[in-house]
Order: sequence, then structure tokens, then C-alpha cells
Amino acid sequence: MCYTYTTTNSVLCYRYSATVMSHTSLWEVGSESSNPSKTVLVTGGSGLVGKAIEHVVATGECAEDEKWVFVTSKEADLTDAAAVKKLFSKVKPTHVIHLAAMVGGLFKNMKYNLDFLRKNLAINDNVLQASFESGVVKVVSCLSTCIFPDKTTYPIDETMIHNGPPHNSNFGYSYAKRAYAEQHGCKYTAVIPTNVFGPHDNFSIEDGHVLPALMHKIYLAKNLARLFIWTLREYDEIDPIILSVGEEDEVSIKEAANMVIEGMGYTGEVSYDTTKADGQFKKTASNAKLRKYLPNFKFTPMKQAIKETCDWLNKNYDIARK
Repeated sequence: MCYTYTTTNSVLCYRYSATVMSHTSLWEVGSESSNPSKTVLVTGGSGLVGKAIEHVVATGECAEDEKWVFVTSKEADLTDAAAVKKLFSKVKPTHVIHLAAMVGGLFKNMKYNLDFLRKNLAINDNVLQASFESGVVKVVSCLSTCIFPDKTTYPIDETMIHNGPPHNSNFGYSYAKRAYAEQHGCKYTAVIPTNVFGPHDNFSIEDGHVLPALMHKIYLAKNLARLFIWTLREYDEIDPIILSVGEEDEVSIKEAANMVIEGMGYTGEVSYDTTKADGQFKKTASNAKLRKYLPNFKFTPMKQAIKETCDWLNKNYDIARK
């Protein structure tokens, strides 16, 4: 079945295509009138960033020569090398945005550190190896500021990833994400978003990151998508790039919590449980490299973004991941 979206540039089409890999499906987005020369495979297609990219592509950002295919764990178990090879054989991607990962907030990372290491190493190895064997032109992977050293100077920048061990609460995830290498002359790079949240996030109180978990607790990301697409099309360096607001826009946990409280319209009592683990105290990031390339890029103000996400959660609570 096909859903069309009329935009200023072209007519876009969602294609719901059965696959031979399982009894599930792939989501494709592309221009009906074009003959796409590029097929972009997006892993982790049902997650926070994947859904944001899907929305941006489907509402006007799809180039005439592109077809975008969004896959989830239902289509292929990316920890299984054979399943990944079958996926790549079916989709035949020329480009890959690799978002799939085992992810979670502080407490989930602390509880399942080994699982985070083993599963993310397997996923990354399988996707990057399949990309190389399939002749993929470019891969954009997704890292996180939690992979940076715990003991460091601020602001952190892209050159500092391997300057020391990460915070012990993130050993598994961090070391798995650090384990990438430049080999074969491939154009495989990575972006490093900072504290991402928005619609389609995981709002689990126990396993989610701090902002979506706070939103859920009170109830009981278009910027990043565009930057991912820019990275895929325009960023030609192998070295990673931090996608972040400037240092001057950093806020404390208390300030962020107050924005969530206001965004959810909560008027009850608020208490701070100081008996819980803090995690990494600070992750101030430099966006100097991003500004060198995109000096005029405008991020959504945090208070506005939190309010929009709170509104989305209130409207979609029954179907939100939690």
C-alpha cells in the first residue's frame, strides 16, 4: 500500500513491502517520479532518531535520486551475521545510517553493562562488515557523549574520545561504540549527538534517559534528523563530528527537570532523591567543528523542544515506548 505526501519538491511515497527475510516488512520512502541511484538503509528505524529522519525525509527532504529504507529489529536481528547479510542482499543499500543499538539510561547501563558490550559489538561489527562486503559508499554511525573519558577537560571535542576510560556506569556501551577503525579506505564516519530526546523516545522510568523518564514519571528530534541527512550527503571526513548546541546553552539536571515539570503542567510536590547514582557528572561538548561547517544552523530552544515532547507524550501515551 502507498501513502503519498505532496511537498514543494516532489511527491513522496511510503511503500509497505513484504520481504523474504521474515513475516514482517520494510518501510521505504522515495520519489515516485525518479529513478533512485542511491538507496539509504536506516537501521533502528523505529527509534527516536530513526522516526525523526523518516518524518523529515517524508515531508520534503528526500532528494530525487534517493530511496530510503527504514528497518527495525523485526526485520532482522542485527546481532546475527547471517540475518544482516540477508538484509543487505535484499535492500542493496548504497548508503547506511546506522542507528540500531542496545541503549538505555543510567540504571539500565549499570545493570546490564556486559550485555551492552556484547550486543553492541556484535551489531556494529555485523553492520559495518556487511556494508564493506556489499560495497556501501558511505556509512554514518551514531555515537554518544557518554563514550568520552570520565576524567577530562571541558569542553570535550571529537579528538578526545580515547584519552581515558569512560564512566564506569557506561563501560559496556562506551567501549563497544569506541571500537571502530579506519580500514579499507571506506568513507565510514560517525556523529555524536548530545542528550537527545523527543517523540518516539523510550519513556521507561527504569530504563529511559533522564528527560523522557521524568516526563513519564510526571505523567503517572527534527534538528538531529536534518543534521544526520546533512552528514550523509555533505560531511566527507572520516573523523566523527559532535552534533550539539553550544556550551553556553548547557543546563543542569535541576533546570531540565523544571522545564519538564512546566511542560507537563505538573503542580505537585517535587523531591530530589540523592541516594541514587549520579552517573557522569558533566558532559559539556564543543560544537566548534559543526559550526565550522554550518555556522548558521539553528537548534530548537530546549524549553520549546521539551514542551513539544511533553505534548507528544500526553497525546500518544498509549502507544509510546515505556
